[in-house]
Amino acid sequence: MPTTTTCNGVRRRDFLKAGVIGGTGLTLANYLKFASAGEVASKATANAAIFINLTGGPTHMDTFDLKPEAKAEFRGEFNPIDTAVPGIQISEHLPKLAQNMHLFTILRGVTHTLGAHELGTEYVNAGNRPLPSLEYPGYSAIVAKELGGNGNIPTSVAIPRSRQKTGYLGVQYAPLNTGDTPKPGEMFSVRGLKLAGGLTIDAVEKRQALLGDLDKTFRGFEETNQLVKGLDKFGQQAHAMITSPKSREAFDVSKESPNFQKLFGETPFDQSCLLASRLVEAGTRFVTIELGGWDTHQDNWNQLKKKSPPLDSGLSGLLQGLQLKGLLETTTVFVTGEFGRTPKINTTRNGRDHYPRCMFMLMAGGGITNGQVVGKSNADATLPDSKGFSPDDVAASLFHTLGISHTKEYHTDTGRPIMIVRDGHVIPELFA
Repeated sequence: MPTTTTCNGVRRRDFLKAGVIGGTGLTLANYLKFASAGEVASKATANAAIFINLTGGPTHMDTFDLKPEAKAEFRGEFNPIDTAVPGIQISEHLPKLAQNMHLFTILRGVTHTLGAHELGTEYVNAGNRPLPSLEYPGYSAIVAKELGGNGNIPTSVAIPRSRQKTGYLGVQYAPLNTGDTPKPGEMFSVRGLKLAGGLTIDAVEKRQALLGDLDKTFRGFEETNQLVKGLDKFGQQAHAMITSPKSREAFDVSKESPNFQKLFGETPFDQSCLLASRLVEAGTRFVTIELGGWDTHQDNWNQLKKKSPPLDSGLSGLLQGLQLKGLLETTTVFVTGEFGRTPKINTTRNGRDHYPRCMFMLMAGGGITNGQVVGKSNADATLPDSKGFSPDDVAASLFHTLGISHTKEYHTDTGRPIMIVRDGHVIPELFA
């Protein structure tokens, strides 16, 4: 993907190829500095991404950043276990992920200041701190715009729904929300994929032809109306899904071989991860999966004993499945909640409360060096050990894996220039 474009549409990369760095006011030394800082995107290794949203805010101290040496009021009830990578430990209730630590990277010491669910969710789903004057597009909208689709399968799919917004890019970049999760061994019925009421594909084709005629009448209005363009995009997407055998087959998890299905459990999250692997294999650019229930103000450890196994099984199955299919290097996996939880235990409710100042995120694939921990929290996991990473930094790194420059500018309908990620920088340690 182009690093950026000039005002006349010429790619900056093309200037570099033409040997005119000096003529643009960019010296070779500055160019190399920008490249080292992640400001110039390297060759993309990923052409798709899977975003797993752990809604509610999972505790870092009881999952991927345990502190067994901390004081009792911080430590918690779970014990750490060794992983497949020497020196890295995670929760005893994540044994499958421990065995597959070589397939992903843990980011520790991620930090921000938005402790409310809605604001924190907006932040980690877009990589830009929310503003009252502007709605930023989420990752799925950016990826859909930059990478596009093949027309036979949805460019972006959310299982069962997405918290990400399309913002100033418009609804034409919204994902398809499945509204449900697959069931083991059954064809997954997504609204629009099955022809109800005896409707034939021939009938659908005739209706599409009629819509095409109507489109010609209203084309001038459509070109200036973002909502109409979005609705038109949805219509095209629905038609493509109904009439495309490739699309219908991609959503049918029962088509996978029995041996591959054994990688996944039977929970809705497991089956959603199985579906995600099929979708990216078929050409979907961005898949969002939601796993909620992490808001553990009360009875934290008993709740985590129920929440951890599906995450453990589904995510480890996804990573192994992508690797077996040869898709892990070309698919970036990003796992996060909206914040962490208080390191100091709330003894009144035996729980942990909202805490954005220190949290974990997980990343894998897409050129990332897997099997490592990047970043560190302090002794009681209250703060990063040093500066830490912001959600903006992780967002810039996500786009970097896809060959999208996070410094590229878009323009709103009013002509306001907006950078894809305003304040973030690529985290070089992820790619070391």
